Amino acid sequence: MEPALLIASFNPGKARELRALLEASGRTALTLADLGIRAPYEETGATYEENGIGKARHYARLAGKVTIADDSGLEVDALGGAPGPLSARYGGPGLDDEARNRALLAALDGVPEQERGARYVAVAVVARPDGEARSFRGECVGRIVTVPRGAGGFGYDPLFFYPPYGATLAEVSDERKHAVSHRGAAFRRIVEFLDSPDGETFLRGAAR
Repeated sequence: MEPALLIASFNPGKARELRALLEASGRTALTLADLGIRAPYEETGATYEENGIGKARHYARLAGKVTIADDSGLEVDALGGAPGPLSARYGGPGLDDEARNRALLAALDGVPEQERGARYVAVAVVARPDGEARSFRGECVGRIVTVPRGAGGFGYDPLFFYPPYGATLAEVSDERKHAVSHRGAAFRRIVEFLDSPDGETFLRGAAR
């Protein structure tokens, strides 16, 4: 049996989503909480790739396990792609999701609906303890509404309208969200890679 993979996230919803995908492919997953790891990784990179790779390598070395991590953000066309990799810190330090949503709406005040295009972007990374890593990107395209809608999801989901559903991602079930989300797409590509011959070679390299 292959060793368990480590999910490097303190977000329980994200960890559940990835664990379910891994277990559906017959793999075992552990979280940082399972290993008693509580120290966060400081994301200082300028891109999703830099942050995801840095995080995955950090926890892979720390735990001695093949590790999956991600970095993600919201890119709004009218803001030149902001907040991007700074999405979790948008509006200033110490803000919660609701306050960040208010800051985003304030920045878009007066911008007409047809110019409020946006995309969620995620880069998921799998890394070995020796530092070898692979990254995979996923996107979800929509637009920003003018008032929050829905009580589900997290982050900017109450503002992110997904046209094929006719709803924000906070108005749909977790299952429907994961089926189209940027993070779900990136995580599925990780699983597809691990199930491929290249992925098997990658995992064998961790056992040397």
